[in-house]
Amino acid sequence: MKRRTRKYLSKEGLLGAVYDCFAEIEDTIAGRDYALTDYLMCGLAVFSLKFPSLLEFDNVFRNQDKPVSRNLRNLFGVSGVPSDSGLRKRLDELNPRRLRGAFKTLFSLVQRGKVLEEYKYMDGHVLLSLDGTGYFSSKTVHCVHCCAKHHRDGSTTYYHQMLCGAMVSPDHKEVIPLAPEPILNTDGATKNDCERNASKRFLEDYRREHPHLKTIILEDGLASNAPHIRQLEEQNLRYILGAKPGDHKFLFGLLDQEAHEWETREADGTLHQFRYLNDVPLNASNLDVKVNMVEYRETKPATRKRPNPKPMRMSWVTDLPVHEKTLMKMMRAGRARWRIENETFNTLKNHGYHFEHNFGHGYTYLSTVLGFLMLLAFAVDQIEMRCDKLFQDALQKAKRLKYLREDVRHLFRRFILESWEFLYRGIAEGFKITVHIDSS
Repeated sequence: MKRRTRKYLSKEGLLGAVYDCFAEIEDTIAGRDYALTDYLMCGLAVFSLKFPSLLEFDNVFRNQDKPVSRNLRNLFGVSGVPSDSGLRKRLDELNPRRLRGAFKTLFSLVQRGKVLEEYKYMDGHVLLSLDGTGYFSSKTVHCVHCCAKHHRDGSTTYYHQMLCGAMVSPDHKEVIPLAPEPILNTDGATKNDCERNASKRFLEDYRREHPHLKTIILEDGLASNAPHIRQLEEQNLRYILGAKPGDHKFLFGLLDQEAHEWETREADGTLHQFRYLNDVPLNASNLDVKVNMVEYRETKPATRKRPNPKPMRMSWVTDLPVHEKTLMKMMRAGRARWRIENETFNTLKNHGYHFEHNFGHGYTYLSTVLGFLMLLAFAVDQIEMRCDKLFQDALQKAKRLKYLREDVRHLFRRFILESWEFLYRGIAEGFKITVHIDSS
């Protein structure tokens, strides 16, 4: 079936929805030269256009004023462009939680467009993958919200991390990011915030915003502990959590004694082998926490380059029923957790977003706000890649995503563009240039 672009899921519609969310944020600081929406949309434009720094973005605007200023207005709704120092100062004052609404709005548009139906898996559940990542580290630069690691030699490393969540699917490369949860020290705190606390806050926010959405949480082995599993059960969230033999000796001991076994081989020779148990205690200290367990081994067929391939092993604990008919689907769901590593963090770090570059640290919230804006730009990109037929046509013409982004950035800097539709259609179909000759 030919995919038709829904206007609100195009680049234009998505950025327009984000702009409207920014416009609803109360600007408590009067007397500024620019509206808060201008600051936020300029920050978003930096990451949407994949500029490597705020300074380069500022230099492009100052040196090529007419096309860039017009394009910021036409494509991002920006009426005035602050300097890079002004942008840093204003965003440093903004609590990042006030940006959550933009993520929720994008998710609502995905639901409205029935895109989320394509991500439902295992009895109509969506798969929500969670993981933490660092995005700033320094021995000298720090702010009041930095976490700090004190070393034996007396030095200190200051750092920022955040817990990120994204809807994933074994069948789709694109992910649907949700609002991240920053791992920040609160004012006056002497103990670092941690990923476990951030996870608790993330899940509370998620359930409040999506109380009825059937969800399976995917996390790594750090999450397969009794307190976290109890929280998931309290929030009515299903789970598939990584489990390592070194962390779960009691559970793997039961598996060795009582496991059911099942295997299947694909047409290409790949062997899938499972051992599993249902309704067993997580560990000897928490006999009341009952889980189901799956151990999986995949062995690829021998080739000339790999005459003796080593099997890949994975294992999970879950509250979903485990039997021969669910094992393959559960394995694919458990492995889909890696999409937050491969399709999210790896993309942010290595494919144009410059996630680990210090765009600006500030004294309070700047580093975190910029992280939110980068993830928001990434969310818009992922949704348009999945849903926007015109974007897909432009990508097909450019051949690679890297080349398409280079084309967009070049055209943005050199020519006045009427709209995102005009831009993508021009790339996909070729710009038609009309030359007017004065014969008088």
